[in-house]
Amino acid sequence: MDPNAATPHPQGSTPAGRIPAGPQAAELRRSFNLSSLTLFGLAYLAPLVVLGTFGVIAVRSGGAAAGSYLLALVAMLFTALSYGRMAAAFPQAGASYNFVRRNIDPRLGFLVGWASILDYFFLPMVIWLIGASFLSAGFPAVPFWVWIAGFILLTTALNVVGVAVAKGANILLMAFQLLVIVLFIGFAVAAVTLEDGLRGLFSLDPFFNPGTDFEKISAGAAVAAYSFLGFDAVAAMADDTRNPARVLPRAIVLVALIGGVIFIVLSYVTELAHPGTDFTDEGSAAFEIAEQIGGALFSAVFLAGLVVTQFASGLAAQSSASRLLYAMGRSDSLPRRIFGYVSPRFRTPVLNVLLCGLVGCVAFFLDESTSTSFINFGAFIAFTLVNACCVFYWVRQRRQGVRLNPLAYIAAPGVGAVISIYLWLNLDVPAKILGSIWLALGVIYLVWLTRGFRRDPPGMQVD
Repeated sequence: MDPNAATPHPQGSTPAGRIPAGPQAAELRRSFNLSSLTLFGLAYLAPLVVLGTFGVIAVRSGGAAAGSYLLALVAMLFTALSYGRMAAAFPQAGASYNFVRRNIDPRLGFLVGWASILDYFFLPMVIWLIGASFLSAGFPAVPFWVWIAGFILLTTALNVVGVAVAKGANILLMAFQLLVIVLFIGFAVAAVTLEDGLRGLFSLDPFFNPGTDFEKISAGAAVAAYSFLGFDAVAAMADDTRNPARVLPRAIVLVALIGGVIFIVLSYVTELAHPGTDFTDEGSAAFEIAEQIGGALFSAVFLAGLVVTQFASGLAAQSSASRLLYAMGRSDSLPRRIFGYVSPRFRTPVLNVLLCGLVGCVAFFLDESTSTSFINFGAFIAFTLVNACCVFYWVRQRRQGVRLNPLAYIAAPGVGAVISIYLWLNLDVPAKILGSIWLALGVIYLVWLTRGFRRDPPGMQVD
């Protein structure tokens, strides 16, 4: 591998490892800066969706959803910091796949990328499925498949045209999403103050109350941590980012931190407006609360906000999935002619974008509960190994005479790895079964690719 691969290259150059000259020589357009990349990551997180799972987390935490989100934020920041450190050292597309192959082992890196494909592929599908479910509930006369097809066609078209266009769409979509969040908080605050005065806004009950304990809050945090999945997607956009070594680490931590603060504030005021765990349906508790605090009109606006949230998140999820495939195709881990192809006109991995849209069509045949059960299998594996990468990087740098802070590169990543393993162990059985089958297929393909592990995967030699 090119020893300079860890540093960004000026647009138009062709470093080793990139597609050679010819019809596939185009590179991705570097159009992201810190602010737009942070917006991209926040769109991926979809902050408003926290209200879609509020009832589930409130029940599991014993009415302390804000406490669960606070615990989850602290936990995920350790992993976010590890991603940031690795993104600064290796600012290339591929994220965890690239970090693991450069720091630990190229074969293990391949398997991390393979495991992540399952999550990246299914996450856009799940997002589109949830958005279609919201619209189907609001407009039952329209066939369900029409909403699915609409999401797929529109987001695929935007991602084919390029992230510069998608970036502009994200700004508008995030603005509307934040408007709905502000309105929800405003109505919740008004409802609380009308009943209890200003002192009703200050309470520790949403964090810890007589009906809960640390075990329940931890159980809620295990679910709440799923809301943070997506901050790592920022690291996959290295080849679309100007000055990635500087911008990526900041954007990764900012996405996790800003997203976490929004989650905590929303869950806090929602708990104040509707304390306890008494819901008609915990899965749709936010709709019940929205109507309670804002009436029918606000419920309609709230529904629109959720749909916009799903669209923005799907746009970011599909884009990140296509970049992971591009990184693996560029290194010949997947067929380069297909997965490493960049459109000379749009300068985007068009075939990968179209493939992600095609996989999304599986949503025609699945329900929401089934599809969401297995999107986190590879994510927690990746989180664990990226934390481990920091330790391996610390050891390698020390051998070269470079001394790094052991608290930053050993202690903090160690905590992040333990938390990630804990979350992985708490996945449900269908997720583990499907994920294990997919990982086994990856091992079989890797055996063939490396001729029985006698050589490294193509283009993945560690410097």
